Amino acid sequence: MRKNFVAASLFFALIVLLAPAGTSAQISVGVSITTAPPALPVYTQPICPAAGFIWTPGYWSYGPAGYFWVPGTWVRAPRVGFLWTPGYWGWGGGVYAWHGGYWGPHVGFYGGVNYGFGYGGVGYGGGYWHGGVFAYNTSVNHVDVNVVHNTYSKTVINNTSVSRVSYNGGTGGTTARATASEESAAHENHIQPTSEQTRHEETAKNDRAQLASENHGRPSVAATPKAGEFKGAGVTGASHSEHAAKSEHAENPSHSSARSENASSNQHNVSKQQKTSKNGNSNGAHHNSGGAKHENPSHKESK
Repeated sequence: MRKNFVAASLFFALIVLLAPAGTSAQISVGVSITTAPPALPVYTQPICPAAGFIWTPGYWSYGPAGYFWVPGTWVRAPRVGFLWTPGYWGWGGGVYAWHGGYWGPHVGFYGGVNYGFGYGGVGYGGGYWHGGVFAYNTSVNHVDVNVVHNTYSKTVINNTSVSRVSYNGGTGGTTARATASEESAAHENHIQPTSEQTRHEETAKNDRAQLASENHGRPSVAATPKAGEFKGAGVTGASHSEHAAKSEHAENPSHSSARSENASSNQHNVSKQQKTSKNGNSNGAHHNSGGAKHENPSHKESK
């Protein structure tokens, strides 16, 4: 396993070195293999710790011992107005290559992978920036409205088919292709994963329980409210329930479905009366797969 990992790393590094100096495409060095990543586990989103944190979904990374799960977690955006574009695995040239995530003013292409909780394969429906404050969509985020006051509720009805596929292209992968707007987002000013995110992944890499070979695709730590903390209150494991699978990943990653709804996602159905309790909607049963543009919320946001 280690030999294959090193060989793949050298191969992909060579691709980067041979790339033209002016190339602006997103390239990740050292992760290029021939075995498809496991399906995405089903899990409950921990409650948002405070205003200003943005959900970064969990994903399968790869190390010398094979695939390991990096738990989903809440992270502060490195800059006001920036959103997270998740990384994704893509098949091409006979290998699965990792396309790293990044922060930017718009959400770019992430392979059509349905990560859930607002990341339905296209765009982000979990919230948006307005007046320097991030507003949370409580229909896809687990938010305590007594702590976080900038909230709204936008429910998007999607197709009932469920996909937990974790990669793009190849046999069984998603068939999504980047749109013009997603291509444009890829060329914007980006900020790479924060040091907090990097440490979070390293912690997962050093925990054998996160290995797919050990947990068989159901990690005991699937999500955590704070990056790098794999124990304590709020940490959630993968669900074994088929019913949960249908609710957690209710979004259809199909571009045709998501894009048709993206056109109608600009109008937010905001209701202060839906400030319920700490329970919120923790399992992300409804996901807005649009999120490209947003109208100003009709409520008064707290700053």
